[in-house]
Amino acid sequence: MSEHDPAPDPASPRRRGPYAKSAARRQHIVEQAYTVFASRGYHAGSLREIAAAAGVSLSSLQHHFSSKEELLVAVLARRDELGGGWSDSAARLPFAEHIVGQAEANRRIPGLIALYAVLSAEAVTAGHPGRDYFVDRYDGLRDAYTAEFTALREDGHLRDGVDPALAAATVIALWEGVELQWLYAPDRIDAPAALRAYLDLVLT
Repeated sequence: MSEHDPAPDPASPRRRGPYAKSAARRQHIVEQAYTVFASRGYHAGSLREIAAAAGVSLSSLQHHFSSKEELLVAVLARRDELGGGWSDSAARLPFAEHIVGQAEANRRIPGLIALYAVLSAEAVTAGHPGRDYFVDRYDGLRDAYTAEFTALREDGHLRDGVDPALAAATVIALWEGVELQWLYAPDRIDAPAALRAYLDLVLT
């Protein structure tokens, strides 16, 4: 740009070019796949069904995602975007508040808990394309929560006799278990309250 060219107005919207349209189409397909996988599972949900839900042809869907496995990876990435950080200040909250707050936020994201419950159960089988994702996710959660409980113990906030690694695994198991029950009886199960009650038992 020369010194005589007008400076671009940062407040003016950019024109939607082919790349923007392609990105929007891709995102729309991921959103529809998210819904299909949450309701029907990875194996039962077909690319043809996802294409119909997204209002595109099967060939158009395969232009954006060459395989069902590639689409699943994009859906899991979307799951992490939605459930990975429920607020900008979450990292600064005490551990217990962060856990309970995340559980409360999960309930406000349509399909998030169902998607996780369906795919995490399916991915137990050998050869499932989401298996490595969930293995890494569980390993990462256990390590992170163990470190949190260990730090709480060093600060004198973990009750005597509580093992940090066992407490970490228990929080994960409790969280997923009560959220699964919530899917069946949302008017009777309160996942955040259950997590709060457990944390009150092990923390001082």
